[in-house]
Amino acid sequence: MFYWLVKAILAPMLRLVFRPWAKGTQYVPRTGPAIIASNHLSFSDHFFAPLPLPRKVVFLAKSEYFTGRGLKGLFSRAFFSSVGQIPVDRSGGEASERALATGLRVLAGGHLLGIYPEGTRTPDGRLFRGKTGVARLALEARVPVIPCAMIGGFEFQPPGRITPRLAIRPGVMFGPPLDFSRYYGLENDRIVLRAVTDEVIYNIMKLSGQEYVDEYAQGHKTRLAAGSAGSAGSAGSRRAASASGVAAGTSGTGTGAGAGVGGTGSEATPVKIPDPAAPPATSSAPARRNAASDLPPSPGARAAG
Repeated sequence: MFYWLVKAILAPMLRLVFRPWAKGTQYVPRTGPAIIASNHLSFSDHFFAPLPLPRKVVFLAKSEYFTGRGLKGLFSRAFFSSVGQIPVDRSGGEASERALATGLRVLAGGHLLGIYPEGTRTPDGRLFRGKTGVARLALEARVPVIPCAMIGGFEFQPPGRITPRLAIRPGVMFGPPLDFSRYYGLENDRIVLRAVTDEVIYNIMKLSGQEYVDEYAQGHKTRLAAGSAGSAGSAGSRRAASASGVAAGTSGTGTGAGAGVGGTGSEATPVKIPDPAAPPATSSAPARRNAASDLPPSPGARAAG
């Protein structure tokens, strides 16, 4: 009930101040369970994705939103709890299994479940490789997946920026439901899970027009952070070596021992996802790789492995 109270208060304000737009809302079913799979551009996605829909959307939100300290943490916890968002521990293992079980309970109750297949916000506005949790949920719950694309959100509120840019009108686009009934019963097959996930990401890419990067967003963030740390270490080593050289009466041309730890790694190569119309047995290379997922295979799959 509090969800609708908050929405009734916030919706007019958001529409008046930010003038958001929406397309394709007719593709979201008015009744029954379904998954809304969206790209993730900024914190504002939590507001503008469900705004044009007449139904409540329950998002699996990262647990950090519920564990913060101070006034900011209190506000975050109160807001996300009041609008029915569910905290998810992303540490993997049993925590991921619990997240899957929570999502399945939401769908079993006939609700709309919102999920970000990339697993985290994009670091640079591009679309990154999807994790297979969305596929497991869709196949185990036997529900359609509605591709959703947030538009302009990265420019509207880039990472690290608190105040949004009023000159940018954020938008959201929904696509036709994706039916994966042909794969029901194969939710423990890693090749099938990758094929389903790639098809979801492909449809999000078609809606959003984003450049695709065949790399997990979290891994990309980690590599960038390591590169920054390596560059800083290299610069510090060069300064220390230079100072030592000067003290010794030399030219001070020592090299930095920590040069570029991770900083010289090449950028992820942008690729275009091939149309995933082909069955998994003949699917594209991304679909054949046995990549780690955000939600590990079910216990039955681990026993079989």
